[in-house]
Amino acid sequence: MLAPPHSLVVQSYSPAEMQTATLNADGFGIGWYNEGGLPATYRSMAPAWADPNLPQLGRSLQRSSWFANVRSATDPFTGGYANTQPFTADRWLFMHNGFITDFADGVRGRIRRWLHAEHERHIHGNTDSEYLFAVFRQIMAERREDWPAGFADLLGLLAEWAGERRVLLNLIVGDGRRIAFLRHALNGDPPSLYTTAADPAFPNARVIASEPFTDRDGWQAVAPGELWTVDGDGRCERHTL
Repeated sequence: MLAPPHSLVVQSYSPAEMQTATLNADGFGIGWYNEGGLPATYRSMAPAWADPNLPQLGRSLQRSSWFANVRSATDPFTGGYANTQPFTADRWLFMHNGFITDFADGVRGRIRRWLHAEHERHIHGNTDSEYLFAVFRQIMAERREDWPAGFADLLGLLAEWAGERRVLLNLIVGDGRRIAFLRHALNGDPPSLYTTAADPAFPNARVIASEPFTDRDGWQAVAPGELWTVDGDGRCERHTL
């Protein structure tokens, strides 16, 4: 969040590769798994650069994996704590970078009709991101451990529901044992996404970020349509969807 030259705090006020905005000033969040293996978050509606708690939290919290997000709200009516990522439910941590054009005009209603009550009831906000999270959970309740098939199902449903709408769909999901990240779009180009396991600033780590935190040497751009899964030992698998 703070230390790298192009940290998430820097990306909140000076992003380099955003497609549709200039700032990420609409809140931020951090997610991790507690000692009991359950997801936990620290979320704020303030810009990341304005939160005085971050330095002390950074010196105090230690976990083997982290999710973090700085937000630019696509719709000014989707501000607020409930719409701030990462989202959690059961064992899942979830983040989405992107949007569905005209989400409230048709797509949201189709998703509501498709969702079972046990997954719909966890939706507390009104963003496309949180609805996507609910759809993903319902799919994975049937797919279980087959993450590539689950993501493929999600993309197929979105193509049906969205039609010609633009859908930007960079996703990162964790269940406490694995992390999966996808770079994808429908009817457009996806946002940037990079990964590295060779940056000396992050020894013995796999890092995934919308923009590299340090010099680009050692960072690899994730190709559009690629899904990666990473386990707790750092082993990666790549799939094309």
